[in-house]
Amino acid sequence: MRRTIALSAALLAVLAGSAHAAPAMRIHVATGIRDGHRIWVMKGQRVLIQGTRSFADPGYATAGIYFKGKEVATTRSPLHGKVGAANGVFLHFTAKRTGTYKAIVKVFKTAVPTAPVATTSVGVHVVKPSAHMGGHGRGVRLLQEGLRALAYVTPVSGRYDDATGRAVLAFRKVNGMARVETPSTTVFKKLFRGQGGFTLKYPKAGRHVEFDWSRQVLVFAQGGKPVRIYHASSGKPSTPTVFGTFHFYSKTPGTNAKGMVDSNYFIRGYAVHGYFDVPPYAASHGCIRVPIPDAASIYNWIKLGETIFVYR
Repeated sequence: MRRTIALSAALLAVLAGSAHAAPAMRIHVATGIRDGHRIWVMKGQRVLIQGTRSFADPGYATAGIYFKGKEVATTRSPLHGKVGAANGVFLHFTAKRTGTYKAIVKVFKTAVPTAPVATTSVGVHVVKPSAHMGGHGRGVRLLQEGLRALAYVTPVSGRYDDATGRAVLAFRKVNGMARVETPSTTVFKKLFRGQGGFTLKYPKAGRHVEFDWSRQVLVFAQGGKPVRIYHASSGKPSTPTVFGTFHFYSKTPGTNAKGMVDSNYFIRGYAVHGYFDVPPYAASHGCIRVPIPDAASIYNWIKLGETIFVYR
């Protein structure tokens, strides 16, 4: 989640009696969750401001941090990396209060330390989020934005519905947390840091599907990264799911006599399909169950011949 701001300012420094125009420079807030044009962070979170310098000379950046019009902190850092490096500007401060902070960033060349090459400001909004099933509001919306940014399938409505709960459950499964549908402070902290996504086992396999048995999640991948992550349930110990590399060979829409909805078969009678009961543990007769509300979109995404990797 990034907010990018273009800086164009005239170079105020005069070297050898001549002025030079400063090239454009870009900065962004590298932490938090973006909602529209605003960046939100958690109370107590370390806020990172990064940017790209566009000149080769040594230099440094400073930021004055303001809250309710009063400067509450200052920070300074040398310019890092090569020209064009993503972390040319690297500043941080801690958001100790809820409300809106304003950071005024200035970039200097070492040769002319009294005159900034460029100056800009960026706002950061601080919240102490909370969310619960059936609730609504800013905390729920930021939860949904954070989950969606990491490829967990959820609406961004600001209302905590069943789909949001399933996305939270999938997130908790991936991160080895208790398998429930409500977020904790730890869940929020990870999301506001942009952490907790799924690492593909086969990132070079192109467009494909992965099922991680140990975490009971179904993951769709494209372009070397996850694009959809779903809560799922596979075969119980007495009727285990098969492991290996398979290809979807048949698809049957609708509901069959066994209650399987929108089935995608990958070997013999084993399929990814919707079902009325999808607990947070392995419970099926060998198939990979997904919640019925997710079944249609999953069915439409999977193509015949596509690869699925099923592993522990």
